[in-house]
Amino acid sequence: MNYLEALNWRYSVKRFNGKKISSEKLNNILEAGRLSVSSQGLQPYHLLVVENDETIQKLIPAFYNPSQISTCSHLIALVSKTNINKEYVDNYFSHIINERGVTLEQLVAFRNNINSQLENQTSHEMESWSEKQSYIVLGSLIMASAQENIDSCPMEGFRQDILEDVLKIDKESEKIAVVLTLGYRAEDDNFQNFKKVRKPADKFIKFL
Repeated sequence: MNYLEALNWRYSVKRFNGKKISSEKLNNILEAGRLSVSSQGLQPYHLLVVENDETIQKLIPAFYNPSQISTCSHLIALVSKTNINKEYVDNYFSHIINERGVTLEQLVAFRNNINSQLENQTSHEMESWSEKQSYIVLGSLIMASAQENIDSCPMEGFRQDILEDVLKIDKESEKIAVVLTLGYRAEDDNFQNFKKVRKPADKFIKFL
């Protein structure tokens, strides 16, 4: 199906059927996340993919509505950086040099631009910016899932402390921004039968 059909087909699943997603489909979805839009290309985030059933069970107490967690095939935690230091930027530019076959001297203006952006941000602004970046990735993952006929549900209702303890997050430099559960909708999930309700185009779009 095309992307509009996929968006009409998808909904935020409330209960999955427990069936596992194939490695091929999962890797396609994750690759869409890797290729997602990223400001300055910095990608101030990474993905933790939880597929081990034992670990998923440990995560259930962290969620206020655990039905998706207890029945999903995979759980993806989008981890955003709370601090972007010089070492992180240095590694980023080393990667650009290796991938594009350019020199650091050719990237001076770009490097200065990034340095200026980061230096002018407060720690709170940097954390907020990084978290917003991870939500762009979330959109890419959801869209790719729908086109792979994989159901999903983004989730923000969780206990940060429990989730980060189980997943061993470095709380000094990163946080879990949002979680995406993947799988196949359960037959008894009545939400799949509800008509999708969104603003009509004339209330949502304004041409200037």
